[in-house]
Amino acid sequence: MTLLDVQGLSKSFGGLQAIEDLSVSVDEGELVGVMGPNGAGKSTFFNLISGVIQPDGGRVSFDGEDVTGDTPESLARDGLVRTFQHTRELETMTVRDNVRLAAPDQPGERTLPALLRTGSMQDREETVRERADELIEAFEIDHLADEYSSNLSGGQRKLLELARALMLDPDLLLLDEPFAGVNPTLTKEIAERIQDLNDEGMTVVVIEHELETLTALVDRLVVLEQGRLLVEGDPDDVLADERVIEAYLGGDVE
Repeated sequence: MTLLDVQGLSKSFGGLQAIEDLSVSVDEGELVGVMGPNGAGKSTFFNLISGVIQPDGGRVSFDGEDVTGDTPESLARDGLVRTFQHTRELETMTVRDNVRLAAPDQPGERTLPALLRTGSMQDREETVRERADELIEAFEIDHLADEYSSNLSGGQRKLLELARALMLDPDLLLLDEPFAGVNPTLTKEIAERIQDLNDEGMTVVVIEHELETLTALVDRLVVLEQGRLLVEGDPDDVLADERVIEAYLGGDVE
């Protein structure tokens, strides 16, 4: 079943056509990689899908519903969640508090329940605490739970970002360069975590420049060039495609 369906998507910034008549679909349970040279439109593609910016034309459907132009908050509530290339944790908060803060529908955010300390509020807070601790442990950053996020390495911040995203219990997770600036050991660990999520049934789409890790991880590759779909398919077939070699790899691969 198709979970994400993008048809005829277009976006320009002034005289620059960032995305042009782009159509891509993702089925439930897939693990898809998105690649392309700098300026291909990869992050703009994610920004359009996730509601960060509005398209000039085209349609985005998620789980059978037209969500074109919906806000990131609305999409996250519906189960479409994305991370960013540059992590967005709150540096003056601990790892544990960063993860807890990402949980939706916390009654303590509203004035009256916060003042009354209702039973439902306390139950929800306990659920959030337990889920946050589970994720911190699952991503093996529990030893950093009380550390300020500003003290984390780049790779540890990526793990924190993943944990925060999972507090929203997404059906579709969009990951924007999860391996960027990460050492090889943590790159392998993050890739394993992504694979585990997919094995458990989560649909994942990954933008990444690090080709070796990406192609070993995903089931299907989508290649963009100048805002258009260049080619998509099995990773090995895509990397052997002359159009990809010319556009992305400069024509020099084995």
